[in-house]
Parts: sequence; structure tokens; C-alpha cells
Amino acid sequence: MNEAEKTVLLKRIGVRVRILRGKLTVRELAERAQLSLRFLTQLEAGQGNISIAGLARVAAALNRLLTELIPPAADDSLIRAQVWRWFDEATEAQLQEFQEWAAQRRDAPQKQFIALVGLRGAGKSSIGKLLAERLDMEFVELDALIEEAAGMSLGEIFSMHGEAYYRRLELQALGRVFNQSAGCVLATGGSLVTDAESWAMVKRRARTVWLKAKPEDHMNRVLRQGDTRPMRDNPQAMTELRALLRRRDPLYAEAHATIQTSGKSINEILAEVVQAVEEKAGKND
Repeated sequence: MNEAEKTVLLKRIGVRVRILRGKLTVRELAERAQLSLRFLTQLEAGQGNISIAGLARVAAALNRLLTELIPPAADDSLIRAQVWRWFDEATEAQLQEFQEWAAQRRDAPQKQFIALVGLRGAGKSSIGKLLAERLDMEFVELDALIEEAAGMSLGEIFSMHGEAYYRRLELQALGRVFNQSAGCVLATGGSLVTDAESWAMVKRRARTVWLKAKPEDHMNRVLRQGDTRPMRDNPQAMTELRALLRRRDPLYAEAHATIQTSGKSINEILAEVVQAVEEKAGKND
């Protein structure tokens, strides 16, 4: 830590001590914390380079935790910093409510989420439905939730509002799934991995499985579903598909497990996905 950073930190601590002191006089707090009046005055002015042991005595004298005396920087947007601020501003009633909620969460069984990722034609929907049935879980298609929330198809979302709007809906839909569902198998959109915030949330909350396939298999599976758009009036469709896979492969590879689906039956793929999910669960236990 350089001198400028140390100066800012000491000033934050000083302001924090001064606020928490409340109606106590500086002399009263100094006596309780077994510090000199002069040093405590310097501390509140942001000039006292107090030791951890000394700061702990100040915290005890204020009937506070040591961590409450070291506030995060104003521009710190990390989750821990936001939670720190929430607890600091919360009333006793709100803290009590949170304590009860936390106790219930601690005793409740952990939710299980399995997210299938991969390019269109990877088999996320077909494998996802079978996997959900095998594990007795709900099956959810993320894009279907997005269409429902928007009241229009994906094509209309992109043509009328653009990708940024789709990404907002995607992130909101993920939040609803993880917060409201009791656990599910989630088939994600093929481009989800390109949005850092959504992909980070999925990796954090779910066991992720990449259903990997050769470019030709992706194309053929889409065509077999009756969708001829990928090839229509586009002789470069396969070249573009290969390029897309090359760009996204490193992102898909961040999944907890990768299952190669080319040349395998749906039952073989399902068995490998189940095994991968169970192995991941075992490591977490």
C-alpha cells in the first residue's frame, strides 16, 4: 500500500470511528479503549496510524465488530462491499429478519441446477428434457422464458430492440430461475457464454455441461429440425459456422464438464452427462 492509499484508508477509519462514537465524548471512548486522548483525536482526524490490536480495542469499546470500523471504498462495487453497506444501514428489525432467513436457508436442502451450454444444434433441448426426467427435475429453456417476458419471438426481439435488450432480458430471466426455482435442468441460449455477466452467474450457480459437436453435426441437426434458414441463400454458411465455433469454443470450454456428442446415440450422450453431473456433485460434497 502506498502513502496515498494509506492516507485514504486512515481517513475512512477516522470518519467511521467518529460516526460510531455517537454521543460518547472523545475522552470517554479513549478511556474505554485504553488509548490516549491525543491519539484518539488523531485517529478520528485520519492521522493516527493505529495498530490492529488498538483498533480492536476501539471496536470493543464501541460494542462493534472490528470489520465495522474499516468501511469499503466508496467506489468499491464488489458484492461484499455492497453487503457491508447494507448491513451498516440496516435497522435491528431488518438484521433480525435476515438472521431468521439465513437460519432457514442453512437448514434447507441445497438447490441443484444443471445448465447445458453449446451452439444451436448441440442437443440441449432433447438431452435436457431426458436429463430432467432421469433426475426428476424441472426442465427450463431460457430462451422460452425470455420470449415470454418480452411477449415476442427472439427474432422480433433482436430486430426491434437489439442485442443489448436481449441481454437484459437474459440476465433477468436467469435471476428468476436461480432465485425462484427449486432446482432445474436449464437449456441456455447458444450465445449466452459471450455475455460475461450471464455466463459468470451460470457458472457460479449451476453445474455446467458443454454439449460439443462437429460443425457438420450442428448444421445437420438444425436442418433435420426443419429449419433451413442457416443454409438459405448463404453458400458461406458452413464457413461462418466453423468460425463461430472457433470464437466460442474457449468460452464453452469453461464449463465444468465437456461431452463430445458427435457419433454417439442420444442414450450414450445422456449417460455421459449424468455421470459428469454426479462426479461434479461428489466433488462438491
